[in-house]
Amino acid sequence: MCRTSTLRPCSTNKRISYIHIPTRILGIDPGLRITGFGILDQSGKQLRYVTSGCIKTPDASLPERLKTILNSLTEIIQQHQPQQVAVEQVFVNVNPKSTLLLGQARGAAICAAVAANLPVAEYTALQVKQAVVGNGHAAKEQVQEMVKRLLQLPAAPSPDAADALACAICHAHGGMGLGALATAGFRVRGGRLVGGAR
Repeated sequence: MCRTSTLRPCSTNKRISYIHIPTRILGIDPGLRITGFGILDQSGKQLRYVTSGCIKTPDASLPERLKTILNSLTEIIQQHQPQQVAVEQVFVNVNPKSTLLLGQARGAAICAAVAANLPVAEYTALQVKQAVVGNGHAAKEQVQEMVKRLLQLPAAPSPDAADALACAICHAHGGMGLGALATAGFRVRGGRLVGGAR
């Protein structure tokens, strides 16, 4: 699966150069109560924020909640026309029922993508945090802060939207670690993001 922007040859004065055609990526952090989404454009190593937000399901039956996730993501896909989708994998916890419910929310999110004929990539929470923060066990606040810095946002997004954007960032860089991102000078010390040399 191609995770980088498309290259198109451009001839100028008998010299061939290449311009990057942006690839639009939709990141999804699935949840039965709140599903985060984040969209960015990737052009080479450059990332540009498009939009992000949360889908909040009603206090209703499971089928109704899944319908809300499916319909909302379908509408987002139709409106913003992403070309690729990245979804966070389910974390298996000590509560089998919670894991099963989260898996169904994730299934609804994936269905919205495949119904639009979009390729879907999957990443674990550890992979996403490692790619964005450089620490696979980073706290949510660290993810929010690094997403804010990477995408040059005026404020940190909500935790669920930040996780979705982080998933899209991870996908844009092929799931690679912090060294592949434009985060020179940032590191983790004492559980906080800091700048400057070690």
